[in-house]
Amino acid sequence: MSFDPMAVAVDWLDAYRAGDIEAILELYAEDAVVHCGCCGVQTIRGREALRAYWVDRLRKYPAGTLDDLNPSDDGTMISYVTSAGVMSALFAFDAAGRIKELACSPSH
Repeated sequence: MSFDPMAVAVDWLDAYRAGDIEAILELYAEDAVVHCGCCGVQTIRGREALRAYWVDRLRKYPAGTLDDLNPSDDGTMISYVTSAGVMSALFAFDAAGRIKELACSPSH
C-alpha cells in the first residue's frame, strides 16, 4: 500500500470541516459509491450526485471535531461530531488511495 488510509480519512474530515467541496471530491475515486444512513438510507453514485450530496451535507450538517479514528479490516473507521450528533464513516480505498466506498451513519 503506497498511501496511509488513516491519513486520507483525516484529510477527508479536514476538508469536510473546512467546507471545501473540491478537496472532498478530489479524495473520491471516479466510480465511488456512498452509502449514507445519516438521514434515511440512500446510495450516491456518480460525480454530479456526489457533488449534490456534499453541497447539502455541508449546508445542513457541518462537521466538527474528530471523535475517533481506527484502522479496520475493510479500510478505516472514523467518527466525528456534526450538528446532528456523532457520525461514523467506514472508508474503503482503491489502489491509488482514493475513496472507492464510504458507508456513514449515526454512531450508536
